[in-house]
Amino acid sequence: MTSTHQRIPAAEVEPRPGRGRWLALSVLVLAVLLVAVDATVLGLATPYISEDLKPTGNQLLWIGDVYSFVIAGLLVSMGSLGDRIGRKKLLLSGAVAFGAVSVLNAYATTPELMILARALLGVAGATLMPSTLALIRNIFHDPRERSFAVGIWGAAASAGAAVGPVVGGFLLEHFWWGSVFLINLPVMAVLVLVGIKFLPESKNPAPGPWDLISVVLSLVGMIAVVYAIKEAASHGFGAAVAASAVLGVGALTWFVRRQLTLPAPLLDMRLFRNRGFSAAVLADLLTILGLSGLVFFLSQFLQLVQGRGPFEAGLAELPAAIGSVAAGLVAGTVARRYSVRSVVAGGLAAVGIALAALTVLDQSTGYPLLGSVLLVVGVGAGFSFTVTADVILSSVPKDQAGAASAVSETAYELGAALGIALLGSIVTGVYRDFTAPAGTPADVASAAHESLGGAVESATALPPHTAGELLASAQGAFVDGLHAASGIGAAVLIATAVAAWFLLRGQKLEDGVEHP
Repeated sequence: MTSTHQRIPAAEVEPRPGRGRWLALSVLVLAVLLVAVDATVLGLATPYISEDLKPTGNQLLWIGDVYSFVIAGLLVSMGSLGDRIGRKKLLLSGAVAFGAVSVLNAYATTPELMILARALLGVAGATLMPSTLALIRNIFHDPRERSFAVGIWGAAASAGAAVGPVVGGFLLEHFWWGSVFLINLPVMAVLVLVGIKFLPESKNPAPGPWDLISVVLSLVGMIAVVYAIKEAASHGFGAAVAASAVLGVGALTWFVRRQLTLPAPLLDMRLFRNRGFSAAVLADLLTILGLSGLVFFLSQFLQLVQGRGPFEAGLAELPAAIGSVAAGLVAGTVARRYSVRSVVAGGLAAVGIALAALTVLDQSTGYPLLGSVLLVVGVGAGFSFTVTADVILSSVPKDQAGAASAVSETAYELGAALGIALLGSIVTGVYRDFTAPAGTPADVASAAHESLGGAVESATALPPHTAGELLASAQGAFVDGLHAASGIGAAVLIATAVAAWFLLRGQKLEDGVEHP
């Protein structure tokens, strides 16, 4: 935090007075909303992509999660780059790239091209997320105002994950699956045009050089570790999984050691000595793991098990967005009135209990239970994620805002990736064990075992009685997988809620006015 006697460094530009800073916030919220929507909008499009591109089960998982993997691997690097070249410059450049790569996603013709396009979209997305939170840190000097701004930002981040299926569902009802990517273009155009006028530039006035070795280590380490977790969950431990895990852990260890010796590190690892900072990062990661995993599961459950249309399925998930927005807007006030640890631990416990409720889900489960679960998840995620983001942001000086924001965003994106990869892989692993009915051709049975979408499509080539048996068996196996993943997710989140209660003891949000 800057002293009341310090002058603003030359590189820090004071935001416009009055409404200017709130218009600037609207641009930042638009960016984070779009990136968050893009992480989950693909869930509803999965059956259509399966039908059109014919990916294997493993390719389908990569299409779903490579976007978040790449973002998680690059966020620290991009946050540090924004500190150096200017956060506004990085944000607007990234927005243009995000729009351009969205076109490649929309018109991908093979599973391999789709995976590549999603990875490139992740590179562009990584330039957007840390810049948004870092600019909030520099635009809003009053801690209460900043908490409210972070609440709006957090609501957009967590609600975006839930709004994605609604947007995707509407588009899929009326257009082909590529439309879920083309919607990015007009939004990015507005973001760039308004951002040029209203966003102030800010950067670290004495950042030091950008260390490319650290960039590579961060990217390789993060992707290799997450890949190992995903493969282990899907296929068990093997030589490839062990090699990937060793590579990832080795690269991240080297990264940490290098940061501790560099005069101007990509990420100041000493930030993690702050107990509240470290606990907030962990809570961030696991909150989003529960939220994104749940949205990814239920998108498929609502469509392929309960037979809802894409738009209806998207609307069915809306309570999560409503809950997260409402909780995010009041989270700072509630945390100041009670305590940071009660709000964060309570939010984590709420998401955990909601996941536990899904262990009794079946094909005939009515919407009141599903809607209630989603509302509780949204409220829990909104409280926890918003308060932890505020804790992370207020723990560092303004000139390190980009690096701290990148840590928060890395937790968010890594949580999203793990939610899909780890919990999704548990669902897939259980699902593949179902028994196809006697007389099912080998090629049809093989396609059905790849994914539930594959089972639905391949069943159309069978006689009605056999098709009905195949679908019933496949849907039952999917629900069994959902039970297993939900139970594990619930246990992890409730354990984290207990840990957060102790680790965030004494942690408070700032009060009063921070003078630049």
